[in-house]
Amino acid sequence: MVVGAFFSEVGNRLLFDLLPAFPSRDTMCQNLAVTAAWTHGDFSRACTFCGGFATGVDYQRIDFPRLKEFLAARRQFLLALLENPNLMEHDRFTDMLWAVFHLAEELEARDDFGKLPESDLRHLAGDVERAFSAVSQEWVLYAEHLKTNYPFLFSLVSRTHPFREKAEPVVR
Repeated sequence: MVVGAFFSEVGNRLLFDLLPAFPSRDTMCQNLAVTAAWTHGDFSRACTFCGGFATGVDYQRIDFPRLKEFLAARRQFLLALLENPNLMEHDRFTDMLWAVFHLAEELEARDDFGKLPESDLRHLAGDVERAFSAVSQEWVLYAEHLKTNYPFLFSLVSRTHPFREKAEPVVR
């Protein structure tokens, strides 16, 4: 439930908003376009793919003020997740939360993104890449969990996820 809450409140939107900043967006979508036909092997390959993002982020395509506002509005939610004692059993998920929380803190520490030197923008892009990689990998694992255990929940996820070319909730 904690993982599902994260994706409902933060993760899905984060993936949707940041995906266009990756020059390899099309390749990412091809490798992560989860469908009902996916097998354990497909999920495993996708997970490995997520762990290997080293494609770089085009920081000029990131709306840092909007991202800062989005994450700041969810700060209490993220803190509550980090305080959850059940997360001790999920090191990977906790590491992902820390990557997202670190990105939020880095953004919160800056006032005017238009005056940042390129070196700092590259630094922020690295934080974005780290968080995106962790969130996308956790998303793949979450999608597989839903497919295996909650097919009715997976049905919506498979129709609306950020890596789908035409995401829509309508069943066709």
